[in-house]
Amino acid sequence: MNKFDRAILRALERDARQSFADLAEEVGMSKTPCWNRVQGLEASGAILGYRAMVEPEAVGLTLDAFVQVSVSFADHAAFEAAACEHPSVIACYTTAGDADYLLHVMARDVAHLDGLLRGQLRRMPGVERFNTTIGMKRIKRAGAVMAAVE
Repeated sequence: MNKFDRAILRALERDARQSFADLAEEVGMSKTPCWNRVQGLEASGAILGYRAMVEPEAVGLTLDAFVQVSVSFADHAAFEAAACEHPSVIACYTTAGDADYLLHVMARDVAHLDGLLRGQLRRMPGVERFNTTIGMKRIKRAGAVMAAVE
């Protein structure tokens, strides 16, 4: 990955809807080579896709919860598959420490979260126990990956 690739990724993270002409101008290339580089970044997996950022509160999701989950040894693969399929699980990470996984879950309110935890998440494969922390106020939303590269 060279300086043009990194510049393209930074620019697309900032605004993926810009035209190839604008993108090429911003990174100091002509349009066709820039387009070819974007295709190469897509093919290599450096660009995973393009999507709109949705404001959770605008669609009624006002609660962020972070759930530490301990899973029985034999059920990790099944748990991971279930976490990937669950629509309320925004992100899932393996962890080092007391728990095996950290889930980011979004819910409408505390009652909705309680229903998710008791009725769905505790029934996921291998769940032995979980501990939930409720986020009170989001300070920073998903940052730019390329800013961390610098």
